[in-house]
Amino acid sequence: MSNTYKSAGVDKEEGYKTVDKIKTAVAETHNKNVLNNLGSFGAFYQIAGYKNPVLVSGTDGVGTKLKVALDSKKYDSIGVDCFAMCANDILCHGAKPLFFLDYLACGKLDSEIAAEIVMGMVNACKDNECALIGGETAEMPGMYKPGDYDVAGFCVGIVEKDEIIDGSKIKNGHKIIALPSSGFHSNGFSLVRKIFPDFNEEFEGKPLYETLLVPTRLYYKPIHRLLEEIEVSGIAHITGGGLIENVPRILGDGLCATIDTSKIKIPSVMMELEKRGNIDRLEMFGTFNMGVGMVIVVNEKHAEKVLDLLDDAYEIGEITEGAEKIILN
Repeated sequence: MSNTYKSAGVDKEEGYKTVDKIKTAVAETHNKNVLNNLGSFGAFYQIAGYKNPVLVSGTDGVGTKLKVALDSKKYDSIGVDCFAMCANDILCHGAKPLFFLDYLACGKLDSEIAAEIVMGMVNACKDNECALIGGETAEMPGMYKPGDYDVAGFCVGIVEKDEIIDGSKIKNGHKIIALPSSGFHSNGFSLVRKIFPDFNEEFEGKPLYETLLVPTRLYYKPIHRLLEEIEVSGIAHITGGGLIENVPRILGDGLCATIDTSKIKIPSVMMELEKRGNIDRLEMFGTFNMGVGMVIVVNEKHAEKVLDLLDDAYEIGEITEGAEKIILN
């Protein structure tokens, strides 16, 4: 019997099935700026309506949250996570997402699972008025075990050059406002899995994996609603490293984010993790978002309007002067 690609572990037909399952839904994310269809070697996106456009890009994956999804056989939220981690990053600079591409690698391709993951991306793209214009599915036996998947992607957005948000306008006295997260988002799951080894245990009346797999919140709509009304000095996406590592990224020399942690609404699942794992509170704030998915910094005169415009936003501190970049009180 002669050798074939299939005998080596790669089933091209399953790849074709994946494309068939997703191509109609993917096309629904396209708009007049997408100039070609799925299947070309490259994807084309034309830019119109900007005076001095700057492209802003971001790439990310889902990390070991994937393990929770794979073990729980619940795949629909992972695609949302992948898109959100990229789109929320570029949003920190005021960029509107234009298009997204994904990369899916596995040991043995199952078109049903792959399609479910991509459909999460499709739904997230629709919610953010973004086109899913391409991707790559790689079946890699020997690199990944059957049943293993890895997901990554990248998003390209656009902003007028004179509207870029980079933290340079942040000044002493500006207010720090939190937008809540939807949970752990896609960070810290190596520690989560260590402390919560049984994803099926009951937590607050339902299997724990349902809480752990709540997808990363998408902030495009509330942030852009805000940008239409007021000038925002800085935005930080609170990902790996939590507030401790991410807020200082937007601060200039001599400025410090002074945060009152008693004001932060920490999710109950994070409190349970801290208690069960005997984890120091500072370690928690340096690993997880602790319930704060995005931080917005605004001039104190705009703070009240931000709270009026964004129902669930709340103030957690202010910018002060000092050598330290962040102080958690």
